[in-house]
Amino acid sequence: MYGTVMVRLSERRTVMNKKAPLGNLPRPNPLPGCPMAAAFAAIGGKWKLTLLYWLAHGESHFAGLRRRGAPITPKVLAEQLRELEADGLVERVVTGPVPARVIYRLTPYGATVLPVVEGVRVWGEAHLERTRGDAAPNAAMTCADVIG
Repeated sequence: MYGTVMVRLSERRTVMNKKAPLGNLPRPNPLPGCPMAAAFAAIGGKWKLTLLYWLAHGESHFAGLRRRGAPITPKVLAEQLRELEADGLVERVVTGPVPARVIYRLTPYGATVLPVVEGVRVWGEAHLERTRGDAAPNAAMTCADVIG
């Protein structure tokens, strides 16, 4: 089993970012043995849940994600995508020659977190109603559609 995983990782390393020629390696758990810390490290960064939500609705190019999340800087978007990729939740696929066209999509493992993302979205709806702090949503950023 481990041999198969290692082959897949080595194959994927050929398409990962130039700044990490050996691939985006998984990040260490800040509190070893704590599942909550592991979960928050994987999905708790700026924009990660929103990115997972958007990718649940279909694969996207970097520019497409950038347009949907207008306040996200390209640097932060790239960082969050790299971390999601390192944790095996998102796959970066090169679709063309240099300059490489790249799409991002959920991995099968990434799809396992969608019930959590949906739960957070539903809680967020209730929280917005409770706090009445919801400004008119930017149509591109709307996260109101149910996943699935």
